Amino acid sequence: MTNLRIKISLFLNYFVFAILLNSVGTVILQVQANFDVSKGSASVLEAFKDLSIAITSFLIASYVNKIGYKKTMLISLGLIAVMCLIIPSVSSFFMTKMLFAAAGVGFALIKVSVFATIGLVTKSKNEHLSFMNFLESFFMVGVLTGYFLFASMVDNNDPKSTTWFNTYYILGGLAVVAFLLLFTTKLDESSIKEAEQSKSAADDFVEMLKLILLPLVLVFIFSAFFYVLIEQSIMSWLPTFNKDVLQLSTSLSIQMASILSASIALGRFLAGLILRKADWLIVLVVCLLAAGTLVLLAVPLTKNITGITVNSLADVPLVAFIFPLIGLFLAPIYPAINSVILSNLPAHRHGSMSGLIVVFSALGGSTGSIITGNIFEAYGGQTAFYFSLVPICILIVLLYVFKRLQPKTGAVVDIKMKGGH
Repeated sequence: MTNLRIKISLFLNYFVFAILLNSVGTVILQVQANFDVSKGSASVLEAFKDLSIAITSFLIASYVNKIGYKKTMLISLGLIAVMCLIIPSVSSFFMTKMLFAAAGVGFALIKVSVFATIGLVTKSKNEHLSFMNFLESFFMVGVLTGYFLFASMVDNNDPKSTTWFNTYYILGGLAVVAFLLLFTTKLDESSIKEAEQSKSAADDFVEMLKLILLPLVLVFIFSAFFYVLIEQSIMSWLPTFNKDVLQLSTSLSIQMASILSASIALGRFLAGLILRKADWLIVLVVCLLAAGTLVLLAVPLTKNITGITVNSLADVPLVAFIFPLIGLFLAPIYPAINSVILSNLPAHRHGSMSGLIVVFSALGGSTGSIITGNIFEAYGGQTAFYFSLVPICILIVLLYVFKRLQPKTGAVVDIKMKGGH
């Protein structure tokens, strides 16, 4: 029963941050009208979010084992609850930057703790892989929910209206509920604490850095970087693409972007079933090839869009439904490679490895969003989305190398510190 409560708590924690973090695409769209900022300037919101994730993960992830997973998650939820309840009263472009910076700090703490906790509540590599996919699919359910929450608050008739900021009151309430559920749930961290008793904080930090020297980890880092670059470059700019290229109204642009999140959620749920039996490399390479094919087929359909604003779902062009289906094919990649790397390391290394996952994922997301935003502004939305083909090709190569480096005996890879740690 305790394990079940912990798993529910992990799902809820992820749900809250899914809505908050992925509201960046909606906020990028809204601040352009609310505060008269350019696309290039709006793209820095992704950097405030992702760089704070990266910096926090790099500096703190190695200490999470000593702080405790549960305590770390509680700190994160408390921080976000306060920020979400404050921002509607002080809405400005500057405060959106501060919100996403705080969200980045909170998510870094949550993600490192959640990923490490999975190793405590699963019993095998297959269960770990399956649970990771289900968890990430629920994350996308949160993203999907967020699109509809924010869209319901947008005023199509007044571009300067900031009533959409009230959505953050709801997020603050959810964070409080998640805090209370976790606070009242017991998490047995004794096995991790035993492994950490004889090590200093400096040892933990050095061990995290030493993980990068492992070839398996190094290739994984690049794989995670390029995957998140692809996902975030599309997810963060899809609402703007819908509005500027497909000529949808603001609320419709946000709502239609939710198809991408729904596709990813469904794809990860299905992957949680398929990857119990199928070879992960074959599944992921087929998915990437399908994603690339969809880009080549769908983006050209945006060339003949009329200049009339679309306000009705019945008038939305077909491509607005087709292109977001790329999420089905991108869906399994991130949770699968995360599970592979974590299940090939001993449990007491999961906190440090989770930190590296968060750092390089954040850097990939920030890089993808900024590059896409600037290409969008300079060359248009079609060219910006064609850009995704480059990292897709790179990622296919990296996955083959990653597979070859994976231990074939079922053993775990470990590093040793001087003194026997």
